[in-house]
Amino acid sequence: MSVAVLSAHRRFRIEENPVGSPGPGEIQVRVEAAGICGSDVHYFSEGHIGDTPCVYPMVLGHEPAGTVLALGDGVTGWSPGDRVAIENQFFCYHCERCMTGRHNLCDSAQIMGSPEVPGIFRDRLNIGAINLLPLPANLSFAQATLYEPVSIILHSLRFAQVGVGETVAVFGAGPIGLTTIAAVKLAGASRIWAVEPLPHRHALARHTGAAAVLNPRDADPVKEILKETGGKGVDLAIDCATRDDTINQCLNVTRAGGRVVVTGVPAEQRYPLEFHTLRKKELGFFTVRRSNHNGPAALKLLSEQLSLFAPIITHHRPLDAIQQAFEMIESYDDQVAKVIIVPAP
Repeated sequence: MSVAVLSAHRRFRIEENPVGSPGPGEIQVRVEAAGICGSDVHYFSEGHIGDTPCVYPMVLGHEPAGTVLALGDGVTGWSPGDRVAIENQFFCYHCERCMTGRHNLCDSAQIMGSPEVPGIFRDRLNIGAINLLPLPANLSFAQATLYEPVSIILHSLRFAQVGVGETVAVFGAGPIGLTTIAAVKLAGASRIWAVEPLPHRHALARHTGAAAVLNPRDADPVKEILKETGGKGVDLAIDCATRDDTINQCLNVTRAGGRVVVTGVPAEQRYPLEFHTLRKKELGFFTVRRSNHNGPAALKLLSEQLSLFAPIITHHRPLDAIQQAFEMIESYDDQVAKVIIVPAP
């Protein structure tokens, strides 16, 4: 088995490690495609994500799709050759959060590609059958990896509660931001502003549903959006960037009584929040932690709206080029948006 190991800060190495037969209840999967997530880039570039530090060596990656190779004892309903997506989270299923349907807040929740659980930047793995989802026939393996970010956005819509005809500002037009724009447009938003400093992402933002794209390097997005809304502000602001002062910009651009959803993860351990703006407007303020069993719905949405989501993928790279792939994303080279690693030879 070939595996990409993050061995130190900003440094990958490729190792060869044997993988045994799948155990009882497990399935062995050949990883055909794996998306690079923003959280992977946080680990690579900053040595942590939020308050979770890297523990070297570690294996990143949690956006996989692949092919069933072998079944462990007791597994039914799957056959070698089946095309699958892999749910990347593990839960206890018996704590208070799990028992009330908030599995993503499980007391012992773990996610692949974290210091606790090796990720999927490797060419094969054994995993519990409960974590597999069948792929729709019209999705390629690379396209299917988008189900994981789409799952997160579907979970975020639980808090966003987009109403038909509402106005929305989305800060950041990377893969998560672009997916968010598409989802809130499909949910019925009448006008969406995208705030994105990288010009090469502006066309993708418009493709996914933004009516206006603002470059914060050219003009203050808060002033521009307030001007366009007659000083009222938008009904909903979603921060998918969490860079510089974007969370506070979301607070300032949202109307009194509106909602702010923070989907991104700030690099800072402590964030200087403009609390009194939040308080005086009596804003609904929500944060998002991964997804919560949204995989099937995400795959269905991808299958039905493939032309909307597919252009988010801009690059494919083999496993042995993973160092260069991360460096490309880190420096925003070659008009990059979403990069897919192709581990299997």
